[in-house]
Amino acid sequence: MQFTEKPVYGFEDLIEIVKILRAPDGCPWDREQTHKSIRANFIEETYEAIEAIDTEDTELLKEELGDVLLQVAMHSQMESEENRFDMNDVVDGVCKKLIVRHPHVFGDKNAQNVDEALSNWDAVKRQTKSQDNHTRAIQGVSKALPSLMRSEKIQHKARKAGLDFDSVEGALKKLNEECTELDIAIHHGNEQNQYEEIGDVLFSAVNVARFLDVDSEHALHDSCEKFIKRFAMLENLAVERGIDMDTASITQLDSLWDEVKINLKENNGG
Repeated sequence: MQFTEKPVYGFEDLIEIVKILRAPDGCPWDREQTHKSIRANFIEETYEAIEAIDTEDTELLKEELGDVLLQVAMHSQMESEENRFDMNDVVDGVCKKLIVRHPHVFGDKNAQNVDEALSNWDAVKRQTKSQDNHTRAIQGVSKALPSLMRSEKIQHKARKAGLDFDSVEGALKKLNEECTELDIAIHHGNEQNQYEEIGDVLFSAVNVARFLDVDSEHALHDSCEKFIKRFAMLENLAVERGIDMDTASITQLDSLWDEVKINLKENNGG
């Protein structure tokens, strides 16, 4: 195997290294991978890059973007081995897409603000993807997205078709209606209805968040973090008072939980 180490590597070096790893005399693990076998890796690396963005860790972001880029290189190399496409085709495709979808930069369209720029992008996207009606546009929202994010995108596209509430009050009323229907389904003990109504409640909650310009995915993320913080404080409080959480009653734990909430609010700690 001929490979010359360098003090600094570039994009083409990455492609060459991945090619070597996938070669018959390369790495046994890399050689055996398929699109599906490393699908979860792609998702994991993407989320780790997102975490680096959220924590504003520049060095970590640099590393994680490299890991995401490696995933792109691996998938492209797999296709290159089958003579379907390679990394150059991937780069060519995204460059052409950027040029076509920015007619206000590379063409004769105008965009004086963000809304006009997004309008141009959306119009070209619908045209190039043959989304000649609103149903196809909604169907084009990726099923692989996290469901909260997918719900919001679907609702945005429905709004463009004119199907939307006039205000957040209408969305909130619908959420309350769905909660009532869930309560009825629980009361009747119908598991299928319970399943469906839970989905409707979540979808409606995302709709309310959209009207409030709240990112539901981020909001739920922060709620998880808040719960973990409060739970840790509750457990510490239980230890201090000699309370065994495994045998304590829900009434005792609820009392500790309320105490933690009060302490956090008094100290502006959420």
